Amino acid sequence: MSKATFDPTQYNRSINPSFEQVLDKHLSRRHFVRSGLGISALTAVGSLGLAGCSTDSSNSSPVPDPGPDIADRSDVVLGFDSIDGAKLDAVVVPEGYSAQVLAPWGTPLNSLAREWQEDGSNSAIDQQNAVGMHHDGMHFFPLNGSAEDGLLCINHEYIDQSVLHPNGATLDDKKLRIDVDEVRKEINAHGITVVRVQLVNDVWQVIKDDAYNRRITGASVIDLSGPLSFSPYLETPFSPDGSQARGTLNNCGNGYTPWGTYLTCEENWPGYFANNGILPEDQQRIGISETKTRYGWDDLAGDGEERSDEFGRFNVTASGASGSDDYRNEANGHGYIVELDPYKPNSRAVKRTALGRFRHEGCVFGKLVEGQPVVFYSGHDSRFEYLYKFVSAALWDSADAEPYDRLSTGAKYMDAGTLYVAKFTEGGIGEWLPLSLDGKTTDGGILADSFDSLAAMILNTAGAADLVGATPMDRPEWCAVDPFGGSVYLTLTNNNKRVESNAANPRVDNKFGHIIRWDEGANATEFSWDIFLFGAPADGDEAVNRSGLTELNQLASPDGLAFDQRGIMWVQTDNGASAVSDHTNDQMLAIVPSAMVNSQDQQAVVSGDNQDQLKRFFVGPNGCEVTGFAMTSEYTSVFANIQHPGNWPYSNDATEQTPVGMTLRPRDATVVIRKMDGGEVGV
Repeated sequence: MSKATFDPTQYNRSINPSFEQVLDKHLSRRHFVRSGLGISALTAVGSLGLAGCSTDSSNSSPVPDPGPDIADRSDVVLGFDSIDGAKLDAVVVPEGYSAQVLAPWGTPLNSLAREWQEDGSNSAIDQQNAVGMHHDGMHFFPLNGSAEDGLLCINHEYIDQSVLHPNGATLDDKKLRIDVDEVRKEINAHGITVVRVQLVNDVWQVIKDDAYNRRITGASVIDLSGPLSFSPYLETPFSPDGSQARGTLNNCGNGYTPWGTYLTCEENWPGYFANNGILPEDQQRIGISETKTRYGWDDLAGDGEERSDEFGRFNVTASGASGSDDYRNEANGHGYIVELDPYKPNSRAVKRTALGRFRHEGCVFGKLVEGQPVVFYSGHDSRFEYLYKFVSAALWDSADAEPYDRLSTGAKYMDAGTLYVAKFTEGGIGEWLPLSLDGKTTDGGILADSFDSLAAMILNTAGAADLVGATPMDRPEWCAVDPFGGSVYLTLTNNNKRVESNAANPRVDNKFGHIIRWDEGANATEFSWDIFLFGAPADGDEAVNRSGLTELNQLASPDGLAFDQRGIMWVQTDNGASAVSDHTNDQMLAIVPSAMVNSQDQQAVVSGDNQDQLKRFFVGPNGCEVTGFAMTSEYTSVFANIQHPGNWPYSNDATEQTPVGMTLRPRDATVVIRKMDGGEVGV
């Protein structure tokens, strides 16, 4: 999530033991034992009765796990020198690399949009047909298997009104919105862009007017599936049967599926809605405002130009007899993983409600095993929130990797299964707690005592996780799965409100964040874990700089996270800690975790002895967040996004610095990083 949209309010009021309490006990033992549970992220799940899976793991006897076998370790070696930090209005890449600006905000996708205007005067119609604002998660989908022709799916997290419009948002003397086209433009700047890109004469280009190009915005019609679809909780005047939602908002992290679809994650969406009456429990828990919407879109409710309550729907105050009479349920259509088929431009996106409703940050599938369930992981990006996994009821069939209907395949694996939430305990042991109606709560009851249906429980996923005793974490963000062995990694960005530690969140006032790692166990409720990397300034003491980082790899607030198929893990930052940001802008680093072993030939964590294996690869321009990662199949082009830069880009060469004294209207953009000799990036 961008620092600009971070909600500092703590909505988790449970008294569940926090991760820092667990981590303190864990670290005091100083062994980081890989406590026993299996290597593959999926092999232990098995063919079990998912909805009724027991949480009782008292009969298990974990033993030390050496980590992936030698055959499950990458042999790739990073082939670049770690670069210095930088504070420039330009990007920095290693020697021998180039960086190109591609598809910046406002780039026309078709002839219905004017070219982007430096004065900010593009209209709502222009924006509906152009690349959105504040690029975030993304994925590259090849066409005909090509590494030089494909579709980029790009998330657009939020907007900056001062940049989007010529002079910011237009307000009346009561500070209310009055310009309909401006508000529509803002709604259209959200969502997802699908854009065809090709490598032509050694330069990546947007293919304008291509049939694949399209926008899914904050106003697009999206289908709903899974436990909440067609339920009373989703009834609105727009969709009385609860089958559809309007728009997708605050699209931050992302994912993709084994069957070739894109997953976008709705993160800080609660701020777009307001309830001026009595908030139901689920709205209190997730953080719906009691006063004002984020951008004031509802100010224009009832305007003569308003169509189908396009603005009034953001005020979710109950005023009628039921959900069909007002928009009390409008927010209930948000907070999900959204699936999109990029190869079918006329298909409608689908919100997969079975994977939970919260502030999703990323969605990644575990290692696939024929005949075993498909597993998805997702974090809830807020202070003291939780890590979740979804285990499909359907068992993986490799024939589904190339299905006739991708969205039907998505329904097969994502509409039925069991949602779990993580509980971390000392000794490197963890437990997945099922969020099913018969899931056990900490007071000795079951979730059915608090929820009358699965739909009601999913609506308040975080509240259900409170009841079963999940471990509050330091802002769980992106997950990534190592293709060698299946270990799963999660960024915990930071939490400066933490006052006591636990095993999984060991630092009080955690300004710098860390990356945790786990392996699935002998059944669906067990996992083993350790902490792979602690963010820190190079000059931090041993209590802070626990990974021994230096000036060449110091980092704070790990956020974006991805593996390529060679086993390289790419770590992106959204730093808010001056101890690091005074030395360098946000960045992207690389490391090969499966190749790191200790003297006992076991998986190692980053320490002073091996920290040089973590290398800084890329530094973004002043003011930005580096986020989003994609790569072509031949590893020759890496795509990374630059969000909310301060005064950039000056030219198509992303490394060219904006001249001193020149002020630009900044544009979020994708940067394509390539080796000048055409070889594989990173090696």
